[in-house]
Amino acid sequence: MKFYLITIIAMLCMAVGTASAQNINIGTKIGLNSYTINNDSGPGFDSKFGIHAGLLGHIHLSEQFAIQPELVYSMQGAKSGNTNFNLDYINVPVLVQYMFDSGFRIQAGPQIGFLVRAKAENNNGSVDIRDDFKSIDAGLSFGASYIHTPTSFGIDARYNLGLSDISENSGVQSNSRGLQIGIFYLFDHRN
Repeated sequence: MKFYLITIIAMLCMAVGTASAQNINIGTKIGLNSYTINNDSGPGFDSKFGIHAGLLGHIHLSEQFAIQPELVYSMQGAKSGNTNFNLDYINVPVLVQYMFDSGFRIQAGPQIGFLVRAKAENNNGSVDIRDDFKSIDAGLSFGASYIHTPTSFGIDARYNLGLSDISENSGVQSNSRGLQIGIFYLFDHRN
């Protein structure tokens, strides 16, 4: 866990250091998730819907490129029959963006998630299942966004592909996968 924390701090310091003379925007975001858990063996899962909300920094490196670190609370997990597996994470993606002059952006980069809550819930109640899942989920995030420059509002769509095994069960390898769509707002937005 210390390694991941040091990596995140180093990535954020490099991003801020690289952009010290560049244009930096701070913003907020909120949206919907559709997540599932992919197992290499064992039972399959259905998608589960949730929300995400957080903060973002948009750091211009040049006219066409930017780095966008984020800090996002995300309600993830999966469904199996009547049971919801609710896995809540604090995600820290660091995206590299290519910005078109029209306001459209394509983006990709690493993401690390820290498990903050894990519950299995059905009609009979709720059970804590945090010991069944690893505390770290590392993956890749890629997608596209659009900002309406005059209003500073934008929309964002991305796919998050979990690369690390999130299961503590040594017999099954499980990865988190999900789609996110949302809106964002950049404070004091400048091109």
